[in-house]
Amino acid sequence: MGYESRSGLYRSRKGVIFGVCRGVAEYFDISVGMTRGLSVIALIFTGFWPIGAAYIVAALLMKPEPALPLQSAEEEDFYASYAHSREVAMGRLRRAFDRLDRRLQRMESVVTAKDYDWDERLRNS
Repeated sequence: MGYESRSGLYRSRKGVIFGVCRGVAEYFDISVGMTRGLSVIALIFTGFWPIGAAYIVAALLMKPEPALPLQSAEEEDFYASYAHSREVAMGRLRRAFDRLDRRLQRMESVVTAKDYDWDERLRNS
């Protein structure tokens, strides 16, 4: 039932160290143990500098996995914009809530107007 076409590469929230290996394994649909094993072997044979630095850079560049499963492409777009730029996402949320607030104010002004006949409407209900 959920939105299963997650197209992005995310850091897993269930990972051991930053979730990079688990995120890569889930993205490529391979074993997490094999991914971690290859990472450790590469770390041992090449030294810390190239693989360790690449791992840290990957952890900084990869977006974290969404906390809740995404239900639609619209939610995926919003999450991608939020993970990329929180200011843009907060602006989108602020505009949406401002539109909702204006709608509520218009409804309240109609319902609380002096010429709104509550007695008639309640009798007909």
